This record gives sequence, structure tokens and C-alpha cells, in this order.
Amino acid sequence: MMFLVKRTLQSVRSMVSAEDKLASEGIINHLAQVRARRGFAAAYLADKIGVSRQTIYAIEAGTYVPNTAVSLKLARILETTVEDIFQLEPEERAPDQISNVIVLGNLDTMAPGLPLRLCEVDGHLVAVAPEPGGWGLPSSDAILLSPILGVKRNANAKVQILGDGWKRSPRILIAGCDPSAAILAHSLQPLGCELVIAYENSSRSLQLLRKNFVHIAGSHLEEKINGKTDILPMTKMFSRNSIVVVSYAVWQEGLVTLPGNPKGIFGIGDLARKDVKITNREPGAGCRRLLDDLLRKHEIAGTQVKGYDRVTAGHLPAARLVRSGEVDCCISTEAVARALGLDFIPLAEKPYHLFIRRKYLELAPVQTLIEILGRASFRREVEACTGYKMSTSGDILFG
Repeated sequence: MMFLVKRTLQSVRSMVSAEDKLASEGIINHLAQVRARRGFAAAYLADKIGVSRQTIYAIEAGTYVPNTAVSLKLARILETTVEDIFQLEPEERAPDQISNVIVLGNLDTMAPGLPLRLCEVDGHLVAVAPEPGGWGLPSSDAILLSPILGVKRNANAKVQILGDGWKRSPRILIAGCDPSAAILAHSLQPLGCELVIAYENSSRSLQLLRKNFVHIAGSHLEEKINGKTDILPMTKMFSRNSIVVVSYAVWQEGLVTLPGNPKGIFGIGDLARKDVKITNREPGAGCRRLLDDLLRKHEIAGTQVKGYDRVTAGHLPAARLVRSGEVDCCISTEAVARALGLDFIPLAEKPYHLFIRRKYLELAPVQTLIEILGRASFRREVEACTGYKMSTSGDILFG
């Protein structure tokens, strides 16, 4: 019987020793340095906290990790903090690597060193540049090195990837021109999902979705069929039963001018005046299509509009030119005018939809995104910040 007890005690001691060794791995302790700095002998320190001198030596050697009470006593006697004595070893950082990726946007305007965010989409590694004109440095997963001469294996650029932090939470990539996508991204973060945003016009966004370079495309393009708005022509870009269209918002598009509207611009007819200068949107943008439709309706040629050939990509960049006084107005949304403190003259009400490939509906972040669209709290926030109508947000319109 005594033999069994001894063997049991030896086993327990062995287990405790193994656990102590395991616990000490990954912990850096500075007890010896702190004790020397205070001028305390090991025996004195052991007596003060109620342990043996051998325990102090074992802690300093890293073969024994003290419990919480002993750690707190050590910190109190040495007049320091527990964190000053014990620290976790820093996690090993994944080495940087050079990789070929798809960079969305116009590479010709991107300089080496540009920070990028990364997302995997259908086997493609896709990189997105930050929205131009933002304040401060954006978070980045990679740095642009150089374009690739000739696309190779669905890659158009070489980048330096900064570790593997971008892989640690589920990400989805949305392309679109809606500034309120930032609100959607913020709503997804507490739920463990990241939304990477590529600011592209409606036509370009749909093209990227067709190439499987994004998970979701936002668009406010529409066609008039028998006098009614119809999104069916846009869905025909994709193979049958491969796409789902989700309602996001209804917004106002119109003329954005300086506060107080000093040039007295109240309608499309005013754009033909010689004292009015605009900036236009790029071909394929919904606002460009609206301007062209209204000019035709009013029988005004593009050549009669000063600045018609000046192209600015994106709602916010165009509105910033108005804000700076470089141009007198542009076509954009009420939300953009609000964000920059500009005046707004409404011209049309347009729906903004999210196009999603059916196969991406199985992704947990996409399911979470659609669920958020139907939340009353999310709808209220977007409505308050942008003036959008959000009553149908999250409704399935097609598919």
C-alpha cells in the first residue's frame, strides 16, 4: 500500500512538473534582473513572500511559473508590476512574401509603395487600393511593388504581402460606388466579419463580379421597359440562375454645388451656360448615364457643357472638386453632398442594388451581411446619415 502511495505521489509530482514546464513555455520573466535592480537576495525575497529560496531560483530559471498570488506578492515586494516581471513571448510574425495578385482599379495611376488590402475571391488573390482623398494612412495588408507586363494567371501586379494578419477573420469583397458601404463595414466588424470595399462605378462593379474578382457588386444602373424601371437587363450579364439581386437603398441623384449655390444652378439647362463649369463621371457610371439622358432630353450637346470631357472617377472625388471651387458642380448623390456640406438639387430617384453570385450566398459573412441589411437599427443609421430610403433593404428582388 505504501508503495502505491509513493508511486502516486511521484506521478503527481511528475505531472505538476510537466505542467509547470509547459506553462513556462512562451513566458519571458525578468525576475532576476528586477531583483538585482532592487538589491534583494533570493533568500530575503523568498522569506518575504513565503516560498523557498529554491522556488525563487526555479522561477528565475524559467522552470516554474508561480500562481497569481505569488506573482502579485513578487510585484508588491519589488515595487513594480506583474507585467514588468512576466511577459508573454511575442507571436512569431509571418514572414513578408512577394506575390502576384489582381489589383482592382487603374494601375497606371498607382505608384509603388501604395498600401493595399487583400481578399481571396473564388481562388483569386485580389488587392484593393484605399479610396482616394482619405485623411491619414489606411490599414494595409500589402504594398504595391510593380505592375506585371502582360497578365499572368489572373494577376496584373506584384506586391509585398505584410504577414498573414489579413487571413485571421472572414472577409468579403464588395465593389460599388456607395459611400455608405463604410457604415455596412462597421456593422459587420463586431460580428467577426470584414468588408473590403473597392470603390468602382456600377458598370465596372458588375464586370468585376462577372469575372469572379468580387463577392458582391453594387449598382444603380437601370433600364426603362414599358415605362417601368427594370434590372433584368443587368442580370443577363450572368449565366442563368447564377445571380441574386438584393435591394439596398433608394437614393436621390442630382446637381451638387457650393454652399449657397453662388452660380444659381437649378437645373440641367444651366449647365449650358458659359459661366458654369462641371466635372463629369467616367463612362459606365450611373451618374454619367443620368447626365447624358437629361442632356438628350433637353437637347443639349455635350460640347455645349464646359467640363463635360473632364472625367473624375468616383462620387466623393468629383464632389471634392466642387468643394475646392475648381468646378461649379457635378452629378452625384444627396449623401455625398451632405458629407461634404454642399448644396444639392435633386434630379432623379434611383434604386441601388447588390448583385451577389448564388454560390457566395453560402459564405457566412455574406449571410451575415444580408441579415444586417434587414435590421431596423442599421436602416435608421444609414437613413440618418445619407437621406436614403431603406424600407426595402435586404429584400430579394431577383433569384
